[in-house]
Amino acid sequence: MTDRIDVAIPVEGGIHLHAWLYIPTSGEGPYPAITMAPGFASLKYRALSGYAEYFASLGFVVVVHDHRNFGHSGGEIRGDIDPWQQIADWRRVISYVESRPEVDADRIGLWGTSYAGGHGIVLGATDRRLRAVSVQVPTISGFEQSLRRVKPEDRAAVEAGYDADERAQLAGEPPARRAVVSLDPNVPAAYRSADMIAYQARYPLPDGVENPDTITVRSSRRAAMYEPGHFVSRVSPTPLLMIVATGDETTPPDLALDAYDRALEPKRLVVIADGHFHSYTDHLDETRHAAGMWFLEHL
Repeated sequence: MTDRIDVAIPVEGGIHLHAWLYIPTSGEGPYPAITMAPGFASLKYRALSGYAEYFASLGFVVVVHDHRNFGHSGGEIRGDIDPWQQIADWRRVISYVESRPEVDADRIGLWGTSYAGGHGIVLGATDRRLRAVSVQVPTISGFEQSLRRVKPEDRAAVEAGYDADERAQLAGEPPARRAVVSLDPNVPAAYRSADMIAYQARYPLPDGVENPDTITVRSSRRAAMYEPGHFVSRVSPTPLLMIVATGDETTPPDLALDAYDRALEPKRLVVIADGHFHSYTDHLDETRHAAGMWFLEHL
């Protein structure tokens, strides 16, 4: 059994990140700990409690935060995503985890998924306070993902939209916005994914938590510039678990498998024969067990 507490973690800019803190109620501390965060334009309410509760049942303190500008976390431009700001914030969360009296600061691991899986690779390579990393269906190359997502005939219009947004901001306009996901080709959107729509429907947000229906256009531009795969060979000697979905149309599996080949030992690969969002649903038990065993082995 575990207790879950809502906490506010201070980060740069005078804002706080809203987080769940899970503390084991059995065994003796200080405990090893795991820090977790959701992916692009997502929230911890969508499937992450299933992972966090499982990890806590194994004897880990778990901290799950929402990124700035999402959920109950602070930030003035809602739905604005900057991967490097999220990484800087996550370092502050690691410092918070270290400071908890229940935690053994020499045994902290990180779990990240999708866009935050890319963050996990970067942090695993650049923050040696982390002693084990598990990344699930991670972003490897934002450029390559955006290249595959946008039809060749549409690329010039997308770039023109980015440039128009920059010019409008210079003139004092707020950042332009687009839908997170839509199947309507007439609606500008970051994703055209029926699987994402089904996933969001499966995990409705609780009352009082705003649904991130839109994000800033510049978030997509930043995503296309984000290349966490460049860091993968530097994660070692920190142990790296990578979970890849062979039917993934969001974070392509060939990019992840190539990144895994470039990673150095110690490392482990888990492959599921399904899509990106199925890794949280149909394969929840499989993916959280793999990560839990990895953390038990290395923390």
